Amino acid sequence: MSNVTVDYQIAEGIESAPEESIIVTAVNAVADILALDKPLEMTVRVVGDKEAAQLNHQFREKDYPTNVLSFPFESPVELPVQLLGDLVICQSVVEREAKEQHKSSIAHWTHMVIHGTLHLLGYDHIQEEDAVEMEALEQKVMASLDYPDPYEITSNTEQTL
Repeated sequence: MSNVTVDYQIAEGIESAPEESIIVTAVNAVADILALDKPLEMTVRVVGDKEAAQLNHQFREKDYPTNVLSFPFESPVELPVQLLGDLVICQSVVEREAKEQHKSSIAHWTHMVIHGTLHLLGYDHIQEEDAVEMEALEQKVMASLDYPDPYEITSNTEQTL
């Protein structure tokens, strides 16, 4: 297992969030699948609608809260650790999406951490070929943790990512 340090923050007023071990396990799984050799450091902050909407507006010019925002940091190569950056995850959006998509809360939280971590590592889904690559990695990491395919659509489920 990889060496991952996560600064896990839960904003004031958030009543439910996954255990830190769920977050660290998801990031470790990404590092293992990608065979990353440097120790990783990152921040994961769980926030409410207001903070998520403010950040989404400030950095993406979108006026609503979103599930996960990624703020990558370009770590100098000479550092012995790879500083990835920050993830901001909106608790209410993730919980709502899990219900709407008929997924377990923990599986969806895990997927959002994996998705965001891949963004911090430079992956994106703007172009179709990049989306295919990123989704395949997400599926592989989720499967390595014994979670179902996050993109499999079940009855009455729509993808919102």
